[in-house]
Amino acid sequence: MSDIGKHVTGLQHIGLPTNDMAKTLAFYEKLGFELAYQTVNNGEKVCFLKLANVCIETYENGQAVGAAGAIDHIALDVDDVEAAWTAVKAAGFTPLEDEIQFLPFWANGVRYFNILGPNEEKVEFSQML
Repeated sequence: MSDIGKHVTGLQHIGLPTNDMAKTLAFYEKLGFELAYQTVNNGEKVCFLKLANVCIETYENGQAVGAAGAIDHIALDVDDVEAAWTAVKAAGFTPLEDEIQFLPFWANGVRYFNILGPNEEKVEFSQML
Protein backbone atom coordinates (compact mmCIF):
# COMPACT_ATOMS: atom_id res chain seq x y z
CA MET A 1 0.00 0.00 0.00
CA SER A 2 1.27 3.47 -0.82
CA ASP A 3 1.91 6.03 1.90
CA ILE A 4 -1.11 7.93 0.57
CA GLY A 5 -3.40 4.90 0.93
CA LYS A 6 -2.41 4.49 4.57
CA HIS A 7 -4.40 7.63 5.41
CA VAL A 8 -7.53 6.98 3.33
CA THR A 9 -10.37 5.53 5.40
CA GLY A 10 -13.03 5.45 2.66
CA LEU A 11 -15.11 7.48 0.27
CA GLN A 12 -16.28 10.67 1.96
CA HIS A 13 -18.52 12.11 -0.77
CA ILE A 14 -19.10 12.61 -4.49
CA GLY A 15 -19.22 16.24 -5.70
CA LEU A 16 -22.11 16.94 -8.04
CA PRO A 17 -22.66 20.46 -9.40
CA THR A 18 -26.25 21.42 -10.22
CA ASN A 19 -28.07 24.28 -11.90
CA ASP A 20 -31.32 23.47 -10.05
CA MET A 21 -30.97 22.54 -6.38
CA ALA A 22 -34.70 21.91 -5.83
CA LYS A 23 -34.85 19.45 -8.75
CA THR A 24 -31.67 17.70 -7.58
CA LEU A 25 -32.91 17.37 -3.99
CA ALA A 26 -36.28 16.04 -5.13
CA PHE A 27 -34.62 13.44 -7.38
CA TYR A 28 -32.22 12.07 -4.77
CA GLU A 29 -34.79 12.20 -1.95
CA LYS A 30 -37.10 10.12 -4.13
CA LEU A 31 -34.25 7.57 -4.35
CA GLY A 32 -34.13 7.47 -0.54
CA PHE A 33 -31.36 9.98 0.20
CA GLU A 34 -31.90 12.30 3.15
CA LEU A 35 -30.68 15.85 3.53
CA ALA A 36 -27.89 15.62 6.12
CA TYR A 37 -26.43 19.14 5.99
CA GLN A 38 -26.95 22.36 4.08
CA THR A 39 -25.17 25.68 3.95
CA VAL A 40 -24.12 28.48 1.62
CA ASN A 41 -20.50 28.73 0.49
CA ASN A 42 -19.31 31.71 -1.56
CA GLY A 43 -22.93 32.42 -2.54
CA GLU A 44 -23.61 28.84 -3.68
CA LYS A 45 -26.23 26.63 -2.03
CA VAL A 46 -24.53 23.43 -0.80
CA CYS A 47 -26.35 20.29 0.35
CA PHE A 48 -25.03 16.94 1.54
CA LEU A 49 -27.37 14.00 0.94
CA LYS A 50 -26.86 10.60 2.58
CA LEU A 51 -28.16 7.12 1.88
CA ALA A 52 -26.52 4.24 3.80
CA ASN A 53 -22.77 4.83 3.37
CA VAL A 54 -23.08 7.02 0.24
CA CYS A 55 -22.82 10.80 0.52
CA ILE A 56 -23.40 13.29 -2.31
CA GLU A 57 -22.31 16.91 -2.02
CA THR A 58 -24.39 18.91 -4.46
CA TYR A 59 -23.86 22.61 -5.02
CA GLU A 60 -25.80 25.06 -7.15
CA ASN A 61 -23.25 26.97 -9.19
CA GLY A 62 -24.98 27.61 -12.52
CA GLN A 63 -22.07 25.87 -14.27
CA ALA A 64 -23.18 22.23 -14.24
CA VAL A 65 -22.42 20.58 -17.58
CA GLY A 66 -25.66 18.59 -17.64
CA ALA A 67 -24.06 15.72 -19.59
CA ALA A 68 -22.37 12.39 -18.90
CA GLY A 69 -19.11 12.95 -17.04
CA ALA A 70 -20.55 15.85 -15.05
CA ILE A 71 -19.32 14.69 -11.64
CA ASP A 72 -16.80 17.27 -10.47
CA HIS A 73 -14.88 15.43 -7.77
CA ILE A 74 -14.63 12.45 -5.49
CA ALA A 75 -13.58 13.08 -1.91
CA LEU A 76 -11.59 10.51 0.02
CA ASP A 77 -11.94 10.52 3.78
CA VAL A 78 -8.54 10.74 5.48
CA ASP A 79 -7.51 10.28 9.09
CA ASP A 80 -4.69 12.87 8.96
CA VAL A 81 -4.86 15.52 6.25
CA GLU A 82 -1.36 16.80 7.07
CA ALA A 83 0.14 13.32 6.59
CA ALA A 84 -1.89 12.82 3.40
CA TRP A 85 -0.61 16.19 2.08
CA THR A 86 2.98 15.12 2.74
CA ALA A 87 2.47 11.67 1.18
CA VAL A 88 0.77 13.07 -1.94
CA LYS A 89 3.59 15.53 -2.53
CA ALA A 90 6.24 12.86 -1.85
CA ALA A 91 4.57 10.64 -4.47
CA GLY A 92 5.04 13.39 -7.07
CA PHE A 93 1.49 14.75 -7.21
CA THR A 94 0.95 18.50 -7.20
CA PRO A 95 -1.96 19.71 -5.06
CA LEU A 96 -4.22 22.25 -6.77
CA GLU A 97 -4.03 24.47 -3.69
CA ASP A 98 -0.92 26.09 -2.17
CA GLU A 99 -1.92 24.88 1.28
CA ILE A 100 -4.51 22.75 3.02
CA GLN A 101 -7.91 24.47 2.90
CA PHE A 102 -10.64 24.84 5.55
CA LEU A 103 -14.41 25.07 5.21
CA PRO A 104 -16.83 25.52 8.13
CA PHE A 105 -18.90 22.49 7.10
CA TRP A 106 -20.46 20.03 9.54
CA ALA A 107 -20.01 20.52 13.29
CA ASN A 108 -16.31 21.44 13.41
CA GLY A 109 -15.34 22.09 9.81
CA VAL A 110 -13.25 20.18 7.30
CA ARG A 111 -9.66 20.49 6.09
CA TYR A 112 -8.97 19.35 2.54
CA PHE A 113 -6.91 19.64 -0.63
CA ASN A 114 -7.28 18.40 -4.22
CA ILE A 115 -5.17 16.84 -6.94
CA LEU A 116 -6.08 16.49 -10.59
CA GLY A 117 -6.75 13.02 -12.00
CA PRO A 118 -5.93 11.80 -15.52
CA ASN A 119 -9.41 12.71 -16.80
CA GLU A 120 -9.36 16.25 -15.34
CA GLU A 121 -11.39 15.01 -12.35
CA LYS A 122 -10.51 16.37 -8.95
CA VAL A 123 -9.59 13.91 -6.20
CA GLU A 124 -10.13 15.55 -2.82
CA PHE A 125 -8.46 14.42 0.39
CA SER A 126 -10.71 15.56 3.24
CA GLN A 127 -10.64 15.28 7.01
CA MET A 128 -13.71 16.12 9.07
CA LEU A 129 -12.63 17.86 12.26
